[in-house]
Amino acid sequence: MSPARKRGILIGAVLAVVAIVVAAVVLLAKEDQAPAADGGPGESAANVQDSPAQVAARFLRLFDLGDLTTAPVDDPAVATAALTGTRNTLNGASVKTTLGEVPTTQGDATTTSATFHAAWTFAGTSVWKYEGKLDLVRNGGKWVVRWAMSAIHPKLEAGQRLSVAPVSAKPVVADRDGKALVGGDAAGVSPILQGALSKVAAEQNGGTGTPATVTVSRVDASGKPVETLFGQAAETDKPLVSTLSVASQAAAQKAVDGFGGSAIIVAMKTSGELLAVAQNGAAGNQPKALSGLYAPGSAFKIATATAALQQGGVSADSPVACPGSEQIGTRTLKNDNGFDLGTVSLKTAFAASCNTTFGRLAGQLPADGLAKAASQFGLNADFEIPGLATETGKVESSGSGDEQVEAGIGQGRVQVSPLGAALMAATVATGKPVVPKLWQGLETKVNAGYQAPSAGVLNQVRAMMREVCTTGTAKALKGSGAVFGKTGTAQFGSGADANGWFVGYRGDVAFAVMLEGANDSKPAVQLAAKFLAG
Repeated sequence: MSPARKRGILIGAVLAVVAIVVAAVVLLAKEDQAPAADGGPGESAANVQDSPAQVAARFLRLFDLGDLTTAPVDDPAVATAALTGTRNTLNGASVKTTLGEVPTTQGDATTTSATFHAAWTFAGTSVWKYEGKLDLVRNGGKWVVRWAMSAIHPKLEAGQRLSVAPVSAKPVVADRDGKALVGGDAAGVSPILQGALSKVAAEQNGGTGTPATVTVSRVDASGKPVETLFGQAAETDKPLVSTLSVASQAAAQKAVDGFGGSAIIVAMKTSGELLAVAQNGAAGNQPKALSGLYAPGSAFKIATATAALQQGGVSADSPVACPGSEQIGTRTLKNDNGFDLGTVSLKTAFAASCNTTFGRLAGQLPADGLAKAASQFGLNADFEIPGLATETGKVESSGSGDEQVEAGIGQGRVQVSPLGAALMAATVATGKPVVPKLWQGLETKVNAGYQAPSAGVLNQVRAMMREVCTTGTAKALKGSGAVFGKTGTAQFGSGADANGWFVGYRGDVAFAVMLEGANDSKPAVQLAAKFLAG
């Protein structure tokens, strides 16, 4: 064989060896780069290349499914038995876990850990959330989870387990006296506020706003409780406290439920703390009591009288004319049933609700006179009560003399909500600005506040409102104690129908009664009497 041929054979052999080596290297590289298993049911054990994060994620996926027999854990049989027992104890609650932080490990590390977040959902939508921790070890060159009961909950120790019991009925939201408004035995209390109360409770407690259906504890081997982890002790021993009163709410709800048409009552402490917000089924499911705007009718004469006392040069004892009807500008005003009192004091005209008197007084005021007086009672204020959407009223400067005359008797463009009417009464009673509140410990945000009329003016307004309830249009309340108030009848729509009002206070409780389409204020006075009696 020639030297040249020998060299060719040797070169070919060398190239073949190189090709084999290269192919092997490429194959190994592809295996190194192969993706980890997707972690589904029945998957194989972790590859040697799997990182602690991959191992922890696969373990948690199988943990959620309730079967750890194929999980990357050092004792799958014991782990599966413990998890199965836990799920049975938790009455079939479903669990969802998410991987948290996994520290970066060095190449020679043999231990590490991973955090996770767990959420168990029970029947009744109660959700138990907590943060857990997994310990990982390198076992036979592979990362696996080191099994311990703390992998289920971080406070579980060896020999301990979970125990579940029904939670006792305690409130999530309580009234001012500690009685249940949400949770516990609160069924049917303040129905139109249930959603708002639950929502705020959820926001404050970071939960669902509904009471836990179970309590979860860790117990020792003998079953003796060690610690409550979820439920009654952790979430419902200290309910959120509302200013509402179950007793006041029950009295208000009973009064409106006994009325055949749409009926609303709002009651508050004269300090502003809401006591009751009630409306019957005929009023619908929307909280009209807090944000519905209506013509207030003669109940607005509280503001008209205040404007006249401040800007019109009159006092409660000033003589005024109260004819049965009168044309003022292009408007002809009439008193109810055309009564004619002749010349009487302003206080008497107020008690009898003389439309002609107050229409004339309003027409003599500046264009913004009524709006200024209304603002002094909070009817143009803006409040943000946690959980509630509210409107107190809308009273603007009059665009014409006719508008001013109509506004003087609470018609035209004047609008007031039942909440605003109660606020007006509370301002008269207390003599200072009032901020409506629903919660103890959660403040109402005042976006636009107000200043109350002077003490001298309010003293006269109080005397006039008391006269209404002794000799005037609400004298049916003489047997209800020292009540101060004003009746009102306000036409709406085509004018064929009218709403009936009574706005007033007794002691430190201010309230407003509004009956849609009642066509008279007398039924509102009757409901006020029922509420006060309750």
